[in-house]
Amino acid sequence: MTTSTSASGTQNGNSLRSPLLLPPPPPSKIPESDSAPEKLLIDDMLQRYCGEFGPWQLHHFVLTNLAWALEGFHTMVMIFADREPDWTCLGPGCDPQAKNICGFEPGSWTWIGGADSSIVSQWGLVCENKYKVGLVQAMFFCGCMIGAGVFGHLSDSKLGRKGSLTIVCILNAIFGCATAFSPNYLTYLLLRVLTGFSTGGVGLCAFVLATEPVGPTKRGAAGMSTFYFFSTGIVILSGIAYCFRSWHTLYIASSIPSILFVVLVLPFLSESPRWYLVRGKVNEAMKIMHSIAKYNGKHLPDGVVLALDEEESNESNGKQDYKEELEQKEAITGSIIDVIKSPVTRIRLFLAVTINFLCSVVYYGLSLNVVNLDTNIYFNVALNAVAEMPAFLITALLLDRFGRKPLAISTIWFSGTFCLMGALMRSGGIWNTVRMVCGILGIFGMSGTYNLLFIYTTELFPTVVRNAALGCATQAAQMGAILAPFVVVLGGTLPFAVFAVCGIVGGVFCFYLPETLNKPMYDTLTGMEEGEGEGV
Repeated sequence: MTTSTSASGTQNGNSLRSPLLLPPPPPSKIPESDSAPEKLLIDDMLQRYCGEFGPWQLHHFVLTNLAWALEGFHTMVMIFADREPDWTCLGPGCDPQAKNICGFEPGSWTWIGGADSSIVSQWGLVCENKYKVGLVQAMFFCGCMIGAGVFGHLSDSKLGRKGSLTIVCILNAIFGCATAFSPNYLTYLLLRVLTGFSTGGVGLCAFVLATEPVGPTKRGAAGMSTFYFFSTGIVILSGIAYCFRSWHTLYIASSIPSILFVVLVLPFLSESPRWYLVRGKVNEAMKIMHSIAKYNGKHLPDGVVLALDEEESNESNGKQDYKEELEQKEAITGSIIDVIKSPVTRIRLFLAVTINFLCSVVYYGLSLNVVNLDTNIYFNVALNAVAEMPAFLITALLLDRFGRKPLAISTIWFSGTFCLMGALMRSGGIWNTVRMVCGILGIFGMSGTYNLLFIYTTELFPTVVRNAALGCATQAAQMGAILAPFVVVLGGTLPFAVFAVCGIVGGVFCFYLPETLNKPMYDTLTGMEEGEGEGV
């Protein structure tokens, strides 16, 4: 149920009203006086009349970011479904002290928990077939990489933020449930690729939809808070996996929340007013702004209207001309090609892609090292997710005080420094414990960086190409996720050395990015070029 349909239903007096978001008032009208309307950018209107982060934004923010928990489900379910279960000997031909079952006589051993406890025990993905488990993980992230690019473009163009989020959640529910009934490995692999394709669009669509209606001074802290939902989702998934030990039932149980989200949450979400504005749908954008103001206890005067940043502020040739302008306003579109053509955004895109790639290698690489500790897998995964949360809090508290750029450099180098220390540690004895601590501190620093980059990237690009650019950065991050396991298998101190280099180099690249703190969130490429000049 979109905002416009809510308005229509309110006029009829028969529609069901959202329990969280009040229906918007009728479309704003051109004032009856001869004075021209006052044109304002969305950020200015939020600050002056609607409220930057009131009850409307809070409700919308919480509901939208529930999608992040769903992304955690569909991404991390592989940890439990693709794990190698414990085994036990049944008789001669089996060595209970062995580290694996390779070379055991058939029938001399059995899987603990049954054959359906994971895909490894179901299809015998051990010994010479062990590589197939890693292949599934790599192909899932390949699907994520493709999906991020596709849905990043679609959410900027025809589908919009809410439309794209609706489609990816529906696809996740379908592919996730279908995976539970995979009859063989190849079918499972294909469905995981398709799940990755849809999952790749969940986070970026949810992030932009949740943060675009937030005012400029609150956007940083709000953006950092989105990642609590992802970590919380992983914690919940650990509990679900503990209750459902069969990989078949686990996939169904972890996919049902996507169905509930589509049915119970999405109808109460509003499309982004920024997307409406750049698509030429000023009336729809104004309905949402009136709804925000009313729900926040504010008042938005009828004589105030939205304008793009490339338009002359407060300039009009009268009421009649503005009416004609409103009726004839065309959608402004953009693609990744336009990002590359612009002298301002193409440098930003290169830097954002490179930094996201390097940080992803470190983040996923260190996460794999910690997750593979010889401890209870359910407790371990939950603990790792909880351990990231302090990094989100600290980054959110410092974000608007020190700015995006200094904080990004500091957190990346914090992680890179401890990775370098881990690479210099000797093996054996107490040094193994020290290296583990270095890894945990490296994850702590990179968790703050990895999530800060979402906020930073969205602010570096205008609305018309924001999701397309964020999709490219997300694709680069997925490529880093694909390569991370190959770095981990190097063993010894080499992974820490690679992570250290990636962290330090990533911090150097951040020096060439502009600061976005207290800068306007531009709508169009022309507006950004005029506002920022020809530099980065």
